[in-house]
Amino acid sequence: MSAPVTVVGEALIDIVIPPSGETKEHVGGSPANVAIGLARLGHPTSLATHIGTDARGQRIADLMSAEQVELTPGSTAAARTPTAAARLDAAGVATYEFDLEWTLDPAQVAIADGGHLHTGSIAATLSPGGDAVLEIVRAARGHATVSYDPNARPTLMGSPEQARPVMERLIGLADVVKASDEDVRWLYGTTPVTQVLAHWAALGPSVCAVTQGGEEVVVLAGGEVQRFPTLPTRVADTVGAGDSFMAGLVSGLLDAGLLGGTDARERLRFAGWSVITAAVERALACAAITVSRAGANPPTRADLEIEL
Repeated sequence: MSAPVTVVGEALIDIVIPPSGETKEHVGGSPANVAIGLARLGHPTSLATHIGTDARGQRIADLMSAEQVELTPGSTAAARTPTAAARLDAAGVATYEFDLEWTLDPAQVAIADGGHLHTGSIAATLSPGGDAVLEIVRAARGHATVSYDPNARPTLMGSPEQARPVMERLIGLADVVKASDEDVRWLYGTTPVTQVLAHWAALGPSVCAVTQGGEEVVVLAGGEVQRFPTLPTRVADTVGAGDSFMAGLVSGLLDAGLLGGTDARERLRFAGWSVITAAVERALACAAITVSRAGANPPTRADLEIEL
């Protein structure tokens, strides 16, 4: 049986604004996208978030129910449901403008023994909820594994100098870290990706990865760097691509018994490249399918032809 997964972070409504044509609304938020991605890949998943009981919040709750993602107690206590205006350029690349508040009660978020916790993005840095996320992660470390995606949003996270210590505290508590090359450039300027990965690994994670758009993914594990080319695909837009990659990576490591509890943490630390490569390849396949679809629409196990 797969280890239970708890995702902690924002769920919101993406208001997608194309260069021309009709504006559309979709359920979004990086952690929410990861939760849906993991559930579609067959993992028992819950989401601790902060949405309202308004029409947009009900839309999110209905989708989570349909996707078999359980909302944790207290997740619908917000005064209004957050939104993010995603403006697409001619290449389908999104930039975001946010309207949200983020708060969370750690006492209402229980991470199962032998489970896995994923967090990241706005939820892990925006006060006051970011402090609660750090508390939850620290408490989970003793009996669960942790993955983290910084998913930098400069308009909400202040300067790199302000955000970096917050993110590095969480990196140090994580077993798996995935970021984009845009995250790395914002946080560390022109520092080479491999140097950033080595810095992160020294803080504690066993697997560190940086995606580089449509080019390649650079992964550091066991002191060794490997590069993986992205898969060819037709790009509809890039919304949710990184989240789908994250879900695929976590899914592959869960299936391999390398996430979920302290014993899994030790197995991950000494895992060989064959099993890590298989997880990365699953992540790349998830991302390729997602970018071929409009919006954040990650694949199922059936799409990937993976048996339960």
